[in-house]
Amino acid sequence: MFEQLGLIGCGLMGGSFALAAKRSGLVRRVVGYSKSPSTTERARQLGVIDVEAPSALLAAAGADLILLAVPVAATETTLRAIRHLATAETLIMDVGSTKADVVAAARTALRDRFGSFVPAHPIAGREVAGVEHADADLYRGRQAILTPVEQTLARQAHAAQAVWEAVGCQVRTMSPEAHDTAFAAVSHLPHLLAFAYMNGIAAQPAGREFLSLAGPGFRDFSRIAAGDPAMWRDVLLANRHELLAQAQQFQAALHAFERAVERADGPALEEMIRQARDSRASWSLDRSAPPAA
Repeated sequence: MFEQLGLIGCGLMGGSFALAAKRSGLVRRVVGYSKSPSTTERARQLGVIDVEAPSALLAAAGADLILLAVPVAATETTLRAIRHLATAETLIMDVGSTKADVVAAARTALRDRFGSFVPAHPIAGREVAGVEHADADLYRGRQAILTPVEQTLARQAHAAQAVWEAVGCQVRTMSPEAHDTAFAAVSHLPHLLAFAYMNGIAAQPAGREFLSLAGPGFRDFSRIAAGDPAMWRDVLLANRHELLAQAQQFQAALHAFERAVERADGPALEEMIRQARDSRASWSLDRSAPPAA
């Protein structure tokens, strides 16, 4: 049980964590702050937080558990603002989709208090953003990836695992580098492709007409293109080296398909489709997991 959760960022991810933590009895009180005062006020009205804070510093004041649910690019600035409130007893976590950059930012901002920070990435979310969509069940049955490093305090790493398990997650531990490599492949590149695909259709003179004819397959394929632009800008730039490496892998696979189509090579095309089908059939969300570090 934590006496107070200092929630910095009261949107979908942070708000859902607060609701889940309150429901599970993990925290007694939630003090929240968002960059937009109207968001913080709305979070209180919805019962996501108990007290509004006018700054990140005041949200963290008196908290024994602090969660950063801010864009990854804002990690260093946010942690620097609350640094002097962190102690060896404070558990500080984030929910960012990239980890090597977050670890570097935390190391710079927290300095001698860096050991209290446990980087976390819950594999959950929706295309819609905002505290209005916060859901106490958002994390239930999902994975949470923790990426502690050598300087991370053991008791904080153990506490972080217990916290994410309490809100319904299955917890895995990886190195920050292994995390970023894996998620460049299974998350960041798919989003990049979805964004590019939608732009490619929209740029055509008949693009609007094409879209009017699209069905469920298009809906499923393009769903993630509805992601938050600012958030995904930060994620793609933060993990750009791993993302570009995965893009090269994709380009090689795409070129192989293009060559088969160009040559009207039916057997080769069918075999590549079969390989893709079999790989997809052997995967399921419940059983999938990134490779261990």
